[in-house]
Amino acid sequence: MTAPVLDIPAAAALLARGGVLAYPTEGVWGLGCDPFDRAAVERLLDIKQRPVDKGVILIAGALAQLDAIVDWAHLPDAARERVTDSWPGPNTWVMPARADVPTWITGVHASVAVRVSAHTDVVALCAAFGGALVSTSANLTGEPAVADRDALDLRLLTRIDGVLDGATGGRTGPSTIRDALSGDILRA
Repeated sequence: MTAPVLDIPAAAALLARGGVLAYPTEGVWGLGCDPFDRAAVERLLDIKQRPVDKGVILIAGALAQLDAIVDWAHLPDAARERVTDSWPGPNTWVMPARADVPTWITGVHASVAVRVSAHTDVVALCAAFGGALVSTSANLTGEPAVADRDALDLRLLTRIDGVLDGATGGRTGPSTIRDALSGDILRA
């Protein structure tokens, strides 16, 4: 049986219960869950076949949703301005993580990869859920990212709890990833 297609309120409730959800972003479908729910993150990583030491990207619908995650005090003003000027949008930044951010989010790093999305469904989902979400591509590790809901892998659809009704924002490919301190592009 494959995961049911859900609207925003049902998807947010599923996330609050520890569920794993596929949802559209600017360019590709993502897999998400509550980043502070260790069991949910570990389950998502198991489904995706991704090692926990790599860490995960988090997506937010508003800048304030990152306050519990990013150590803003360790980000120089010029770097913070560079980051916030690029949002909302498909720009992921690797930034200093707060000391209390769990290792199942950061992996082996002292940093965390985050973005504030402009995708209306993501913004609405994060608002309904009440915070940022895990945002890793909805594919098995090593497989290509998927831009169309109909192309989601059946091996994922039979193991996740729901799929948010919607479509990607038309960007080709996943978000750009940059280092916030240096500005260097890590993934174009």
